[in-house]
Amino acid sequence: MLRPFAEGADHVDVKTVESEASLREFIAALMSYQPAWMTALYGVRGVFVRLLGMRQHGVPRPQHLRPEDIPMAPGSAASFFTVRHAEEERVWVVAATDKHLEATLAVVAEPAPGGGARRRFHVVTLVHYRNWAGPVYFNVIRPFHHLVVGGMARTAARAVTALGTARRSPSRRGDGAGEPAVRRAGDSHAAGLEAPHGGTSRERK
Repeated sequence: MLRPFAEGADHVDVKTVESEASLREFIAALMSYQPAWMTALYGVRGVFVRLLGMRQHGVPRPQHLRPEDIPMAPGSAASFFTVRHAEEERVWVVAATDKHLEATLAVVAEPAPGGGARRRFHVVTLVHYRNWAGPVYFNVIRPFHHLVVGGMARTAARAVTALGTARRSPSRRGDGAGEPAVRRAGDSHAAGLEAPHGGTSRERK
């Protein structure tokens, strides 16, 4: 379902977690993630992009989104992204375009193995370079990108899973559900993408 958006991508990576959240609940927690260190990174980024002749339109303010706040209609604004495609309980695709690159963020939901209420969420990043500054910029921020997106996915899964655990009987606490791990192997195939050698990242030189 993501192949049209991934066509010609210069970078693809996938982070996968499990949670009992609905798609909207997971996205709301994902997009609300902005710890203090992440806000500080925006400040550092502002200096760097100016060196490349680009502009940063301020530092995003932390926000607490509710599931009903998540836009699903194509063309709707989602923070600094624009919704490209969305299907309830299946997929949410948003993109942000600058003069140096286009970044697409997608969340794909599917039932977790073993059945039950748990779902597997694939958080997919697609990057298309638009000029010479694209790879320069992205290769510098790449380590922070993985740190940020991985943190977003883990925190979203943990927050919503913890809420679900609190709603259930206390006897089910302590089963490890509150500590989701970011899975890698095979995730790109599950999200409808292809990555070489069974990995989750693809770079086109």
